[in-house]
Amino acid sequence: MSEFPSGTVVTSDEADARRRGVMLVLSSPSGAGKSTIARQLLDHETNLKLSISVTTRPRRSSEIDGVHYHFITLERFEQMRARDELLEWAEVHGNFYGTPRDPVERALESGQDVLFDIDIQGTFQLYETVRPDVVSLFILPPSIAEMKSRLHRRAEDTPEVIQRRLKTAVGEMKHWSKYDYVIVNDDLQRAFDGARSILKAERLRRERSPAIGRFIDGMVEDLKRETGEAAADD
Repeated sequence: MSEFPSGTVVTSDEADARRRGVMLVLSSPSGAGKSTIARQLLDHETNLKLSISVTTRPRRSSEIDGVHYHFITLERFEQMRARDELLEWAEVHGNFYGTPRDPVERALESGQDVLFDIDIQGTFQLYETVRPDVVSLFILPPSIAEMKSRLHRRAEDTPEVIQRRLKTAVGEMKHWSKYDYVIVNDDLQRAFDGARSILKAERLRRERSPAIGRFIDGMVEDLKRETGEAAADD
């Protein structure tokens, strides 16, 4: 995102247009409803786009290549990792996942917010490389019983895989305090409203709008002319 020339006065619309995008990261143990909340955010927030990960995992019957994931070979994944083309990557249940770097960087520079549906390992890698851009949200199920019920209702994993996901959840939940926000998904509408409110608030952070200072400077100059006084600098 290019800077305004020195001394340029900008309008509030121009300042908002120069806002840097937010990387909204959603993580959760399996069965917490993270993917449902992510879909609702994408449906209701026009300036939010999904970061589509690459994965070596086999495609499920309900998934579309290029929409849910980019399904690639292990060889291709290793090439991307070696060339530093991934913002983050992780191995989960024997499969590899990663976030392509270039699409995310271009989106943020243009003021586009990007949604990440990734695991804890990936989130912590983003902390190491692009922490100022990251807003992390950990989603929890209301109970273990409900989490198990959701996994079985999904009917996409074998009983063995479900058991493995439950064991993985033990380690995942221990890291809840390292996230910026935590939501318990005991009511889907309330959980969605909470996630949406977080995104709206984070968009207004001063650090994400480098041109807001020019807008305020312009108003200060207008006030000086209006009052005929030279305001003292703080």
